Amino acid sequence: MRFWRFLKYEKPYIGLYAAGFLLTVGVFAADPQIPWHWWTFFYALALLLLGLAGFLLHRYMKNVQALHHLSDEDAEPLSLEAEGCREAMEQLQIQHIRALNEAQLQQKEHYDFIVSWFHEVKTPIAVLRLMQQTEIDHSSLEEELSRIEHYIDQALYYSKLDTFNQDYEIVNCNLELLVKEAVKAHSKTFISKKIKIRLDVQATTVQSDSKWLSFIINQLVTNSLKYTGDQGEISFTTQVTPHEKLLIVRDNGIGIDRKDLPRVFNRGFTGTNGRTYAKSTGMGLYLAQELSKKLGHYISCESEAGSFSEFTIHFPKNHDPYLKMLR
Repeated sequence: MRFWRFLKYEKPYIGLYAAGFLLTVGVFAADPQIPWHWWTFFYALALLLLGLAGFLLHRYMKNVQALHHLSDEDAEPLSLEAEGCREAMEQLQIQHIRALNEAQLQQKEHYDFIVSWFHEVKTPIAVLRLMQQTEIDHSSLEEELSRIEHYIDQALYYSKLDTFNQDYEIVNCNLELLVKEAVKAHSKTFISKKIKIRLDVQATTVQSDSKWLSFIINQLVTNSLKYTGDQGEISFTTQVTPHEKLLIVRDNGIGIDRKDLPRVFNRGFTGTNGRTYAKSTGMGLYLAQELSKKLGHYISCESEAGSFSEFTIHFPKNHDPYLKMLR
């Protein structure tokens, strides 16, 4: 720091010294009983300038020292502004560290998902290669191709989460039709595992994006089929309450441990079932919940280990704010 640049920021102190000196001189000059002597005036001015020079030199040395120890947390700030600036910088540093940690965590989760996804896709591909060497069973072939399509869809929807607002359209969706389409899409699995289907679904209209909502429902059906044993049962029910509309998907499969329930919608969480009974990326329920929230819905879960699992999609009864205006 140059001395002249330092003086630029010390103008208030210099002005204060000058004002104090002129005020004192004015008081003495205005009193007729006190004789005026110019040599006394210049003597006082010299003493004042000498004191001001010593003060400015001290301030300059302190500023230079503070600049040299700018990164030292124990250095004493020279002013209230400097202290406030240091606190603001510390807060910005904390926010930066948090943002960096979050970015690193997201990168790690993305990497873990990609690695897990590759392992998941390799299984049906390996099965297809085995089929090439034996007699091809068309039903098995279709099932493995459906699994690959499901994993690809999951990866595509995961990649679109951050740009969701560029690819959705809220329209009236018929839950009955969407549920029947999801059941039909998984009909081979229902038949092969001899799982019973109970449909108590009325022609309920909700406001959502049909493509994204269809993916959400398919995720819930896939999850139920994965953890429901042969000759099990999956039911679909719609309900309308005074405040919301509900789509309930319930199965009598292996259920979810109580300790895992609060985390079933966490990204990458597979839980005890995912590690014990089936390989899982831990992304299906996470994607379903995140997409639901972006569409103005949300999913809740109730379960009992060894008994049942029940997932409920909650739709606001009047999601569109323009509905009341149209009535």
